[in-house]
Amino acid sequence: MPSAIEVRKVPIHSVADASELAKLIDEGVMEASRVIAIIGKTEGNGGVNDYTRIIADRAFREVLVEKGAPADQVKQVPIVWSGGTDGVISPHATIFATTDVADDDPSRAEQRLTVGFAMSERLLPEEIGRTPMISKVAAAVKVAMERAGITDPADVHYVQTKTPLLTIHTIRDAKSRGETVWTEHTHESMDLSNGTTALGIAVALGEIEMPTDGDVMHDRSLFSSVASCSSGVELDQAQVVVVGNATGVGGRYRIGHSVMDDALDADGIWAAIKDAGLELPERPHTSDLDGRLVNVFLKCEASQDGQVRGRRNAMLDDSDVHWHRQIKACVGGVTAAVTGDPAVFVSVSAAHQGPDGGGPVAAIVDLG
Repeated sequence: MPSAIEVRKVPIHSVADASELAKLIDEGVMEASRVIAIIGKTEGNGGVNDYTRIIADRAFREVLVEKGAPADQVKQVPIVWSGGTDGVISPHATIFATTDVADDDPSRAEQRLTVGFAMSERLLPEEIGRTPMISKVAAAVKVAMERAGITDPADVHYVQTKTPLLTIHTIRDAKSRGETVWTEHTHESMDLSNGTTALGIAVALGEIEMPTDGDVMHDRSLFSSVASCSSGVELDQAQVVVVGNATGVGGRYRIGHSVMDDALDADGIWAAIKDAGLELPERPHTSDLDGRLVNVFLKCEASQDGQVRGRRNAMLDDSDVHWHRQIKACVGGVTAAVTGDPAVFVSVSAAHQGPDGGGPVAAIVDLG
């Protein structure tokens, strides 16, 4: 049986800052050697060349080592950074660590937060956007589920991944071996990698049947309601973190999920919080959260029809500011209005993650 989980959200005060992680360890909230995953937002451009992700990664791993975790172990900790804090979104990190719960703790009889991690087989550049990538991601998700102690896919509420995108170097590598790539536009490959990964998650959880190469990025009716996929230049495998609930692990926390049907769907965010176990009035207000919401995790996407609730917008036609940044700022504002806290995990590029123009929402709450 996996261990119970302690989870905390901390602010990031500058690009290379991990002082709040150090403070948690110094105060005994968690041990450095028991940190098992970190998911956060950095303040870069969110694009292919967003190196704030690499800077933050180094800063957090260095703190873990300084505080006593073995260096070899720290190298294996999945740290997923989503770049770009457009609008009011504030840089932050959500840190997961194992903790001890007494055998007779009553929380063990109820579903509580559990986390599992896995790495896929190596993903070749020619596989990005195609079924071999879907299959490799699906296999890794199943391993992560097993490690989390989850047997029922319905108990999976959030799957955070990091996968490689295409760069000039990897495109050249594929061509040198006589292979083709789905796209030679590196920025487009971010959407592609995320979308293909989401299809792999959906297959693993039984949300859809195995799609074809032709479905990727084209059939938006195929999606996962729990996938949150990011991509970057930092790795050549799928890094998979499965977060769900299981009976027997115990602890204070529980996770739930829902979907936003469009960029303004605040009710979708409230639905995820309620699904996690908080009792809320029919028309809740931020004050009803009473400090019990740890964080929310969302993906967002500009609707392919260029509209929100029947009204036209210009995001997809804007040549000055990419739609990635515009929709992220929009959904970040909607989310912060619900939570009352701008430190929310809102990530863009949500192809095959939730319905077109919307996206999945996961919420972790503290049940005490």
